[in-house]
Amino acid sequence: MKQYVAEIASMGRLRHKNLVQLLGYCRRKGELLLVYDYMPNGSLDDYLFSRNKLKDLPWSQRVNVIKGVASALLYLHEDWEQVVLHRDIKASNILLDGDLNGRLGDFGLARFHDRGVNLEATRVVGTIGYMAPELTTMGVTTTWTDVYAFGAFILEVVCGRRPVDPDAPREQVILVKWVASCGKRDALTDTVDSKLIEYESEEAKMLLKLGMLCSQNNPENRPSMRQIVQYLEGNVTVPNISFDTAGLGIPNISHETVTHMTTTSSSANFSFEDVTVL
Repeated sequence: MKQYVAEIASMGRLRHKNLVQLLGYCRRKGELLLVYDYMPNGSLDDYLFSRNKLKDLPWSQRVNVIKGVASALLYLHEDWEQVVLHRDIKASNILLDGDLNGRLGDFGLARFHDRGVNLEATRVVGTIGYMAPELTTMGVTTTWTDVYAFGAFILEVVCGRRPVDPDAPREQVILVKWVASCGKRDALTDTVDSKLIEYESEEAKMLLKLGMLCSQNNPENRPSMRQIVQYLEGNVTVPNISFDTAGLGIPNISHETVTHMTTTSSSANFSFEDVTVL
């Protein structure tokens, strides 16, 4: 408990406009309650997957949210006194303030460590579809694993689909693989969310390529968050990538396996999105 309280104290010192601010905590009778800034517009997940058309998020705001989360992750990885690994980046953990700016929240799986310190392997944590391939083989969390999750998040926002969707057509169940397939056919924009009435085609292609660059199987081929921010701001052009080496984060999960996992989770009264590996 002492270590957890110490990490909470560190979380309270984080200051960035695209982070949900921790205001305080209360510890009583073995229970720990955290108090955060109130985010009136709920989670990004609600907007991307709501059937309520009033909640459709236009293109410009989606891009703004992606840029905001990237800025927050750069702060956590490189600009704070310690390295902060979030370890659970996904749309449901992005909250929207009164102006629909994205705020990265839910630091329940986060790890803090000093710069220059290599983390040891730990139990694998995260949400299926956002977890880098090396996590399942080595169990070591790094900034590169956060970058992989951020790539899955970019695709989620642009495509309006979860990284793993068992209800999608067979070839579209695993989002990164579907985007890679469309990229090979020079048809990237076929994957853009059909709910979007208008969007910038070239900007969409850039974001999809960036999402796939973050999803490279080899972590050393993924960009840093600083590079990602430069790409998003247009200061540097996203390099051409081979779609054959992208989208391989979960190569061994078949449609049948996903369907079985979903059926199992449904009987336990939670959704596939809620499945977190511990």
